[in-house]
Amino acid sequence: MELLIVFISALLINNFVLHYFLGICPFIGVSNRLDSAISMGMAVTFVMTIASAVSWLIYYLILVPFRVEFLEIVSFILVIASLVQVVEMFIKKASPPLYQALGIYLPLITTNCAILGVALISVLKEYSFIETLVFSLGAGLGFALAITIMAGIREELEFADVPETLKGPGITLITAGILALAFMGFSGLIK
Repeated sequence: MELLIVFISALLINNFVLHYFLGICPFIGVSNRLDSAISMGMAVTFVMTIASAVSWLIYYLILVPFRVEFLEIVSFILVIASLVQVVEMFIKKASPPLYQALGIYLPLITTNCAILGVALISVLKEYSFIETLVFSLGAGLGFALAITIMAGIREELEFADVPETLKGPGITLITAGILALAFMGFSGLIK
Protein backbone atom coordinates (compact mmCIF):
# COMPACT_ATOMS: atom_id res chain seq x y z
CA MET A 1 0.00 0.00 0.00
CA GLU A 2 2.87 2.37 0.78
CA LEU A 3 4.30 1.88 -2.73
CA LEU A 4 0.94 2.79 -4.24
CA ILE A 5 0.83 5.97 -2.16
CA VAL A 6 4.35 6.91 -3.30
CA PHE A 7 3.37 6.27 -6.94
CA ILE A 8 0.06 8.20 -6.85
CA SER A 9 1.69 11.05 -4.97
CA ALA A 10 4.45 11.44 -7.57
CA LEU A 11 2.04 10.99 -10.48
CA LEU A 12 -0.79 13.33 -9.52
CA ILE A 13 -0.44 15.11 -6.20
CA ASN A 14 3.19 16.23 -6.28
CA ASN A 15 3.55 16.31 -10.06
CA PHE A 16 7.03 17.62 -10.78
CA VAL A 17 5.89 19.96 -13.54
CA LEU A 18 2.64 21.26 -12.07
CA HIS A 19 3.48 21.19 -8.35
CA TYR A 20 7.25 21.73 -8.11
CA PHE A 21 7.54 23.57 -11.48
CA LEU A 22 10.55 21.47 -12.50
CA GLY A 23 11.04 20.53 -16.14
CA ILE A 24 9.21 23.56 -17.50
CA CYS A 25 11.53 24.02 -20.54
CA PRO A 26 10.58 20.76 -22.31
CA PHE A 27 7.04 21.06 -20.95
CA ILE A 28 6.50 24.35 -22.76
CA GLY A 29 8.84 23.69 -25.69
CA VAL A 30 7.70 20.24 -26.82
CA SER A 31 4.00 20.47 -26.04
CA ASN A 32 3.09 21.93 -29.45
CA ARG A 33 2.14 18.57 -30.96
CA LEU A 34 0.64 15.53 -29.26
CA ASP A 35 2.93 12.93 -30.86
CA SER A 36 6.10 14.82 -29.90
CA ALA A 37 4.79 15.35 -26.36
CA ILE A 38 4.05 11.66 -25.87
CA SER A 39 7.50 10.70 -27.17
CA MET A 40 9.21 13.26 -24.94
CA GLY A 41 7.18 12.06 -21.96
CA MET A 42 8.24 8.47 -22.54
CA ALA A 43 11.90 9.45 -23.04
CA VAL A 44 11.89 11.50 -19.83
CA THR A 45 10.15 8.67 -17.94
CA PHE A 46 12.76 6.18 -19.10
CA VAL A 47 15.72 8.43 -18.27
CA MET A 48 14.17 9.48 -14.95
CA THR A 49 13.56 5.92 -13.78
CA ILE A 50 16.95 4.54 -14.81
CA ALA A 51 18.85 7.63 -13.61
CA SER A 52 17.18 7.50 -10.20
CA ALA A 53 17.94 3.80 -9.81
CA VAL A 54 21.60 4.21 -10.82
CA SER A 55 21.94 7.34 -8.68
CA TRP A 56 20.51 5.49 -5.67
CA LEU A 57 23.05 2.69 -6.16
CA ILE A 58 25.93 5.14 -6.52
CA TYR A 59 24.84 7.07 -3.46
CA TYR A 60 24.35 4.12 -1.12
CA LEU A 61 27.05 1.78 -2.44
CA ILE A 62 29.83 4.27 -3.19
CA LEU A 63 29.28 7.76 -1.78
CA VAL A 64 27.98 6.83 1.69
CA PRO A 65 30.56 4.10 2.45
CA PHE A 66 33.40 6.41 1.42
CA ARG A 67 31.78 9.38 3.21
CA VAL A 68 31.75 11.58 0.12
CA GLU A 69 28.04 12.33 0.03
CA PHE A 70 28.85 15.89 -1.01
CA LEU A 71 29.57 14.53 -4.49
CA GLU A 72 25.97 13.44 -5.00
CA ILE A 73 24.96 16.27 -7.35
CA VAL A 74 28.03 15.88 -9.56
CA SER A 75 27.67 12.11 -9.75
CA PHE A 76 23.92 12.31 -10.41
CA ILE A 77 24.45 14.81 -13.24
CA LEU A 78 27.06 12.51 -14.82
CA VAL A 79 24.62 9.59 -14.66
CA ILE A 80 21.82 11.64 -16.23
CA ALA A 81 24.06 13.01 -18.99
CA SER A 82 25.29 9.52 -19.87
CA LEU A 83 21.79 8.09 -20.02
CA VAL A 84 20.52 10.93 -22.19
CA GLN A 85 23.33 10.30 -24.66
CA VAL A 86 22.31 6.64 -24.90
CA VAL A 87 18.64 7.56 -25.39
CA GLU A 88 19.53 10.19 -27.98
CA MET A 89 21.63 7.71 -29.98
CA PHE A 90 18.85 5.12 -29.81
CA ILE A 91 16.12 7.53 -30.98
CA LYS A 92 18.35 8.89 -33.76
CA LYS A 93 18.95 5.35 -35.04
CA ALA A 94 15.44 3.94 -34.45
CA SER A 95 13.28 6.90 -35.49
CA PRO A 96 14.93 9.77 -37.39
CA PRO A 97 11.60 11.66 -37.79
CA LEU A 98 11.06 11.57 -34.03
CA TYR A 99 14.65 12.68 -33.52
CA GLN A 100 14.01 15.67 -35.80
CA ALA A 101 10.68 16.45 -34.10
CA LEU A 102 12.22 16.51 -30.62
CA GLY A 103 15.09 18.64 -31.91
CA ILE A 104 17.07 20.55 -29.31
CA TYR A 105 14.79 19.39 -26.51
CA LEU A 106 16.16 15.85 -26.55
CA PRO A 107 19.68 16.84 -25.41
CA LEU A 108 18.03 19.26 -23.00
CA ILE A 109 16.75 16.26 -21.02
CA THR A 110 20.27 16.32 -19.58
CA THR A 111 19.54 19.67 -17.98
CA ASN A 112 15.96 18.81 -17.09
CA CYS A 113 15.91 19.68 -13.43
CA ALA A 114 12.97 17.33 -12.84
CA ILE A 115 15.22 14.32 -13.44
CA LEU A 116 17.85 15.59 -11.04
CA GLY A 117 15.10 16.59 -8.60
CA VAL A 118 13.67 13.06 -8.52
CA ALA A 119 17.10 11.56 -7.85
CA LEU A 120 17.84 14.06 -5.09
CA ILE A 121 14.41 13.80 -3.45
CA SER A 122 14.52 10.01 -3.39
CA VAL A 123 17.83 10.20 -1.48
CA LEU A 124 16.55 13.02 0.74
CA LYS A 125 13.42 11.06 1.69
CA GLU A 126 15.61 7.99 2.30
CA TYR A 127 13.54 5.81 0.01
CA SER A 128 14.54 2.18 -0.41
CA PHE A 129 15.62 1.01 -3.86
CA ILE A 130 12.13 -0.26 -4.70
CA GLU A 131 10.51 2.94 -3.40
CA THR A 132 12.95 4.95 -5.54
CA LEU A 133 11.95 2.97 -8.64
CA VAL A 134 8.24 3.45 -7.92
CA PHE A 135 8.70 7.13 -7.08
CA SER A 136 10.72 7.87 -10.22
CA LEU A 137 8.35 5.89 -12.44
CA GLY A 138 5.39 7.81 -10.98
CA ALA A 139 7.19 11.13 -11.42
CA GLY A 140 8.10 10.28 -15.01
CA LEU A 141 4.58 9.21 -15.88
CA GLY A 142 3.32 12.37 -14.15
CA PHE A 143 5.57 14.41 -16.44
CA ALA A 144 4.30 12.44 -19.44
CA LEU A 145 0.70 12.97 -18.34
CA ALA A 146 1.17 16.72 -17.85
CA ILE A 147 2.96 17.27 -21.17
CA THR A 148 0.41 15.15 -23.06
CA ILE A 149 -2.55 17.02 -21.58
CA MET A 150 -0.85 20.32 -22.35
CA ALA A 151 -0.16 19.27 -25.95
CA GLY A 152 -3.78 18.25 -26.44
CA ILE A 153 -4.98 21.59 -25.11
CA ARG A 154 -2.48 23.52 -27.23
CA GLU A 155 -3.57 21.69 -30.38
CA GLU A 156 -7.17 22.68 -29.65
CA LEU A 157 -6.13 26.27 -28.88
CA GLU A 158 -4.97 26.65 -32.49
CA PHE A 159 -8.66 26.67 -33.48
CA ALA A 160 -9.81 28.85 -30.58
CA ASP A 161 -10.54 32.56 -30.75
CA VAL A 162 -7.63 33.77 -28.62
CA PRO A 163 -7.00 37.53 -28.39
CA GLU A 164 -3.98 38.57 -30.44
CA THR A 165 -2.06 39.79 -27.40
CA LEU A 166 -2.33 36.41 -25.69
CA LYS A 167 -1.40 34.20 -28.64
CA GLY A 168 1.75 32.10 -28.25
CA PRO A 169 3.53 32.11 -24.90
CA GLY A 170 0.84 34.11 -23.11
CA ILE A 171 -2.00 31.64 -23.57
CA THR A 172 0.42 28.74 -23.06
CA LEU A 173 1.46 30.01 -19.62
CA ILE A 174 -2.13 30.81 -18.64
CA THR A 175 -3.15 27.30 -19.69
CA ALA A 176 -0.27 25.79 -17.69
CA GLY A 177 -1.39 27.76 -14.63
CA ILE A 178 -4.97 26.56 -14.96
CA LEU A 179 -3.72 23.00 -15.42
CA ALA A 180 -1.64 23.33 -12.24
CA LEU A 181 -4.74 24.55 -10.39
CA ALA A 182 -6.70 21.57 -11.68
CA PHE A 183 -4.01 19.18 -10.42
CA MET A 184 -4.22 20.83 -6.98
CA GLY A 185 -7.61 19.13 -6.71
CA PHE A 186 -5.76 15.82 -6.24
CA SER A 187 -4.06 17.10 -3.08
CA GLY A 188 -6.78 15.73 -0.80
CA LEU A 189 -6.51 12.27 -2.34
CA ILE A 190 -3.75 11.05 0.01
CA LYS A 191 -2.83 12.39 3.41
